[in-house]
Amino acid sequence: MFFKLEHTDSQSKARAGLLSTDHGIIETPIFMPVGTQGTVKTLSPRNLHEVNAQIILGNTYHLYMRPGHQLIRKMGGLHSFISWDRAILTDSGGFQVFSLKDLRKIDEEGILFQSHLNGSYHKFTPELVLEIQQALGSDIMMVLDECTPYPADRDYAEKSNELTIKWARQAREIFARWQPLYGHRQQLFAIVQGSVYKDIREKSARALIDLDFPGYAIGGLAVGEPKETMFEMTDFCTDLLPAEKPRYLMGVGMPDDILNAIERGVDMFDCVIPTRNARNGTVFTTQGKMVLKAARFKEDPKPIDEHCTCYTCQNFSRAYLRHLYNANEILGLKLATLHNIHFYLWLVREARKAILENRFKAWKDEILVKITSVVEN
Repeated sequence: MFFKLEHTDSQSKARAGLLSTDHGIIETPIFMPVGTQGTVKTLSPRNLHEVNAQIILGNTYHLYMRPGHQLIRKMGGLHSFISWDRAILTDSGGFQVFSLKDLRKIDEEGILFQSHLNGSYHKFTPELVLEIQQALGSDIMMVLDECTPYPADRDYAEKSNELTIKWARQAREIFARWQPLYGHRQQLFAIVQGSVYKDIREKSARALIDLDFPGYAIGGLAVGEPKETMFEMTDFCTDLLPAEKPRYLMGVGMPDDILNAIERGVDMFDCVIPTRNARNGTVFTTQGKMVLKAARFKEDPKPIDEHCTCYTCQNFSRAYLRHLYNANEILGLKLATLHNIHFYLWLVREARKAILENRFKAWKDEILVKITSVVEN
């Protein structure tokens, strides 16, 4: 069984489950650190093991552009290429192409786009996107979709969703004929689209459920819509998606966003926020967000978080970390990133414990007050 639902919280839709891959069992809810180009920025695979990352995310678009999926295939697949022995999810590249809105053209066959590196032309089709991910050898692959922008009028959202469903159907048929290249199983997830229109979201979900994918992502959110709308759409989609299969909310988000989405029945998350914020000097703690560059930390001997067990907090002071940023030392970025990834993974582990003990709602309400604050001293 690919996914086993262990327990649903008695006071909410929050779920605890197990995802079984040939590179390990993943306990959900789970946060997947983003390794866009085959690396979680500043961290080594050893660092990721130390914080017990069970699965990381790679990006189909970026790895296709550089170094190329054929080269990675020659190197034995992405696991071998980056020396990572646990699970990998690769996205379809649809969101990255969506970001190239002035350099792309969409038709029935796929998405024609220009490289952000050198301006060369390429076309993503449902088949090519699967071929790339087959060569990468990821444990979980995503179908090609069109990420609908916000705002989008109803006509655009409907046409966009029809394309996403068509491409998902093609991908399902292609995937059924293929064999993995490296001896381990690969799973293929579909992506529910529909912008902020419930009837279109429902049409998307029901069509994809009929195709019987092993898992489903919720896409096209966290692209500029109000948070209330994001959670409303998430709640609506999880009510439609089958309980026995994993649900993945793409590109979300802040710690409070993740907890609010877990409450609404989501199992899997990814986002660049913990790594990007760390590089900018912002870290997350059990007492709130902290800007390490602030002058008030110049002579502060305390760790980032006195309750944290990560390597950074066990060995270094806020004063030292602030010094590293001021001196433009790379070590500062690494230590802050290590802490942030540790915090995110700690947060979803604590959420899982609370779900299994039927106390998620109370735990979430209590911890949100703390982690949404700003650390002043």
